[in-house]
Amino acid sequence: MKEAKAELDKIIRLNDEQHHAFIENKKRDIAEFHLKHNAFYRNLNTSAEYTWWKNLPVLTKKNLQVPLQQRLSEGFPETKVYINKTSGSSGDPFIFAKDKYSHALTWASNIYRFGWYGIDFNEALQARFYGIPLDFMGYKKERLKDWLAHRYRFPIFDLSDKVLDDFLKHFRTKKFDYINGYTSSIVLFAKFLKRKNILLKDICPTLKVCMVTSEMLFDDDKNLLETQFGCPVVNEYGASELDLIAFQNPQDEWQVNAETLFVEILDEHNNVLPYGEEGRIVITSLFNKAHPFIRYDIGDIGILDEKSTLKKPLLKKLVGRTNDIALLPSGKKSPGLTFYYVTKSIIEDDGNVKEFIIIQTKKDTFEIDYVSEKILAPEQIAKIEAAIAQYLEPGLHFTFNRKTTLERSNRGKLKQFRSLL
Repeated sequence: MKEAKAELDKIIRLNDEQHHAFIENKKRDIAEFHLKHNAFYRNLNTSAEYTWWKNLPVLTKKNLQVPLQQRLSEGFPETKVYINKTSGSSGDPFIFAKDKYSHALTWASNIYRFGWYGIDFNEALQARFYGIPLDFMGYKKERLKDWLAHRYRFPIFDLSDKVLDDFLKHFRTKKFDYINGYTSSIVLFAKFLKRKNILLKDICPTLKVCMVTSEMLFDDDKNLLETQFGCPVVNEYGASELDLIAFQNPQDEWQVNAETLFVEILDEHNNVLPYGEEGRIVITSLFNKAHPFIRYDIGDIGILDEKSTLKKPLLKKLVGRTNDIALLPSGKKSPGLTFYYVTKSIIEDDGNVKEFIIIQTKKDTFEIDYVSEKILAPEQIAKIEAAIAQYLEPGLHFTFNRKTTLERSNRGKLKQFRSLL
């Protein structure tokens, strides 16, 4: 960690010209390393020699769904690397590896960015809103890891008022420095506080900041969190197989990690798009020698801001996942979160609905599952259907299903839109 922190600090101090040279050298170095020492990556290329960056293939998660042993580089056996698995929220889960130095740089990057908000990983107590394994050994192992990492976990599979009231008791008795976890669960906790007319900072005055991750954070939800928590709310975007990809800085910019990663925005033909244009987010891990993540299509769609530079890229917009696209009868394609956003603006007006998801079952048919205190009124349903007809297209059919809880992933993520097509 000491060596990783020193290297990260050196990278951060580079000027624009030096950083440009750093990126170009690291791109070439990591590509040449894997072409020479990784048979799996070499077989994906048309040549074993590095010629030009744009000639390198764009990797997808499906490319990587072969046994891990086949993907590891020479000199990096499974016993000497960090191994984990992706959440599977994209529909394509797989096991991955990082060499220990690359993994240390990941933590150095986390420590650096959390430090923007006065969070010291060695001392700060985290309120962690995440899932947890439910088997005995898995549960105990995760609790031990939490204790060692100075965090207290709030399991999010049951978010009833009774459970949220128990959460609140911990905030009264523990000196939490920050909140970190899945957006939907933290938003639900904030809605509970609003109903109770409680400002979290009043009962937990040590609270400095809230970091949300893994799920879309809408502006109105961010306003709700900041109001009910009484502290800044920071939006982070990351991937377990990579690093923190983007992290909201104190100037309210979504700053992309340009120290350990190289981020490109590509069109459907793998051409690099200029800043300001929407495309596929493709990422290179500049330091991971154990496993190739070179021009890796993470499965998300986004836009880099026109103000971006190579040293300080800014994520202007994260549109959604490539597999979260709704295919409509007219032939139109629309990000599924468009449905979610339009519906959200109406469905939560009176505070009745706690959370909801949208599932596309046919090109013209959608199901909306929601958790609420009382069933949706016909006039609300009519407003939702009219708004979607206006923003997307008319003639779509909806079924509204009131639920006691919504289905989450085994890690506790809530997938807001899902297409079954």
